[in-house]
Amino acid sequence: MLKIGLIKEGKIPADNRVALTPAQCKWIHKNAADVKIIVQSSRDRCFLDREYAMAGVEVKAEVNDCAVLLGIKEVPKEQLIAGKTYLFFSHTKKAQPHNQPLMREMMQKKITLIDYECLTHEDGQRIIGFGFFAGIVGAHNGMMAYGKRTGTFELGRVSEVQDYRELIHTYFGLKLPKLKIAVTGSGRVAHGVLEIMNLMGIHEVEPFDYLHKQFDYPVYVHLKGRDLYERKDDGTYNRENFHHHPEEYKCSFSPFVKQTDILLNGVYWDKSLPPLFSIEEFKHPDFKIQTIADITNDTNGSVPVNLGDSTIEEPIYGIDKITLQQTAPYLTTSVDLMAVSNLPNELPRDASRYFGEQLIKYVLEDLVKGGSAVIERATMLRQGALTDEYSYLKEYAEGN
Repeated sequence: MLKIGLIKEGKIPADNRVALTPAQCKWIHKNAADVKIIVQSSRDRCFLDREYAMAGVEVKAEVNDCAVLLGIKEVPKEQLIAGKTYLFFSHTKKAQPHNQPLMREMMQKKITLIDYECLTHEDGQRIIGFGFFAGIVGAHNGMMAYGKRTGTFELGRVSEVQDYRELIHTYFGLKLPKLKIAVTGSGRVAHGVLEIMNLMGIHEVEPFDYLHKQFDYPVYVHLKGRDLYERKDDGTYNRENFHHHPEEYKCSFSPFVKQTDILLNGVYWDKSLPPLFSIEEFKHPDFKIQTIADITNDTNGSVPVNLGDSTIEEPIYGIDKITLQQTAPYLTTSVDLMAVSNLPNELPRDASRYFGEQLIKYVLEDLVKGGSAVIERATMLRQGALTDEYSYLKEYAEGN
């Protein structure tokens, strides 16, 4: 029998999401006789220990006897248990400097790491993640910030509602001014953003019309890869070529900064990709954007004025148009930015339920039978050693 432990989140501040809900654990016990889920007691989780116990799931102080351990965020290195198989978001795939000590500790403790971010279908599409609810909350927060800046409408905080269904009810009767919103990206984050655009009754328009027409009602444009990037040599776009040779592309978002009031950014970014706009464009008087929700949230990334994380408690800060220094939000001399790294925590039960469904559907069976091509692609470490797929991290993992 495979024992799977749901670990309590050790990173501070503690994440309140979980990989499997009580109802999902109950379903697994009923439908997979060779699997037992054990839950590590936690006061921070969005589902109470009592809810798991009522679902017939054992709750314990420690889960050392489990072979596979499921978390959400990075596990503090002092809490890692040697020799175990872990699944969590390690945030090491891009050689993130702040998690280098974590990677080294996992190697020393001969841990097998299966990173959720790296669970992909054969064509590279990610299987699992919280991106949809990040898009939901991020879009809401971006709209909320613009309403506060302009005084034209009012939205409350997502954390004030119990769940997603209640959030939807807060949009009934919402009257928005005429404004233009640019939505970037094509993954789960963007799908969550589009859900909010539609729930708020905002009309989608084509890129040409967005750039060349004015509207008497709120509109948005959805910009995907081919709308945002083009080859430097001939102006074309090919998705596969772009992902293999991003350095050969330039960004073509510039015309949109002159027509956009709100930017809801959901593009995947790494350091080989150009930003959506330059610092010079940001400082220019023609830069019309007043509110940026950088939902994918890379510091100095696709949004080059992202100065670092904001928090759920204080999600918005300003960036001075001239000095580029961080300011209070809603000043006439600044642009407002939202850069929260744990947006789904504002709808934790819904986000956890969605995440667990994908985990059961695409990953659980492979875990139970001991592996698959999907599991192999996501295995960064095997008993403390980098797998071939992630050998490019050797210097990062072993360096000083």
